[in-house]
Amino acid sequence: MNPLTVPVGDPASLESLAAVYAYPEQVTAGQPWLRANMVAALDGSARLEGLSEGLSGEADKRIFGVLRALADAVLVGAETVRAEGYRPARARTEFAGARRAAGQEAASAIAIVSRGLELDLSAPLFTGPLVRTVVITTEDSPAAARRAVAEVADVVVAGERSVDLREAVAALVARGWTRLLTEGGPRLLGGLAGAGLLDELCLSVAPLLTGGDGPGIVRGAGIPGAQHMRLVSLIEEKGFLFTRYVRPASAG
Repeated sequence: MNPLTVPVGDPASLESLAAVYAYPEQVTAGQPWLRANMVAALDGSARLEGLSEGLSGEADKRIFGVLRALADAVLVGAETVRAEGYRPARARTEFAGARRAAGQEAASAIAIVSRGLELDLSAPLFTGPLVRTVVITTEDSPAAARRAVAEVADVVVAGERSVDLREAVAALVARGWTRLLTEGGPRLLGGLAGAGLLDELCLSVAPLLTGGDGPGIVRGAGIPGAQHMRLVSLIEEKGFLFTRYVRPASAG
């Protein structure tokens, strides 16, 4: 597939973006597809002043919204939830018909990976989501904290002392959620890639040099050697590049 350039300045381009970022047909047959959406500066940093928000822009936020609107579930690490002030995914009128036709719920679910369960249970993620939040934890997570979380979210146990990401993804797929999206952070993304679970990377490149020492989009030593990816789409707006890469084995 040749790289695609999509005119994202026109609000009507939401339909074009949805076509570019459409999940492959395998998801309708119960086979999951896991994509990541991350942003980085030109020097590779995934954060500016401690947050990814500083690297974002209008088009990045538009694509962020489209990716959420297409997904069944968003997998995210607890550290990212705390740092970025995560809120539930919202229903998008523009995508309501397509989601109904695909048998999807009104909005994507948020699935949080957390071993220690240090979560603010009074936050909107737990008090007002359209789809009940899922928390994925371990067998040895604090029992009292797990009981408290179970009152406001669905708890999934995957792994004994660390979250087994293969089990975690399998648990989401068992709910019928085959259109999967992860928004990191870097440690979770590294774990997913290292486990061979990552099919696609949507990387936004901000036209910034941060000059800082922020982490890259992948952290951890779990990836067994270099993983080659194939570019399948490319969008540019106001100096931002929006790339989409897939693993050759996943490209179909």
